[in-house]
Amino acid sequence: MKQIILGIDHPAVAAADVTKLTQWYCDVLGYEIIAQTDKPVYIIKAPDGTYIEMMPEDGTPRQKRNVCTPGWSHLALRVADMDAAVAALDKHQVAWEAPEFEAVGGGRIRNFFDPEGNMLQIVQRR
Repeated sequence: MKQIILGIDHPAVAAADVTKLTQWYCDVLGYEIIAQTDKPVYIIKAPDGTYIEMMPEDGTPRQKRNVCTPGWSHLALRVADMDAAVAALDKHQVAWEAPEFEAVGGGRIRNFFDPEGNMLQIVQRR
């Protein structure tokens, strides 16, 4: 019974406009919708096969966050070419949080926000 957890199935994002935010993740970040309910709740899949659940938020006021705010902080998305990824995201006028910095363990990182203010990172590992 050593191996109980196999890995991460999905993180979830609770959104004010779940359909609009889901479409942004598809159009801008390259995810595709693979399942949905009438609620609406969506499961979206990245090109590498990882999932994110998109669901409606409950009306709780959003707290301001930064990369070190306690609790879950951000979603890091791996890229093969940081410069190409930055250029592609610039075309969609994403809100960058700060300049690029070095990743723990090596590589390049840059933080940005989705349209609802959730912090994302792009990471290029060495």
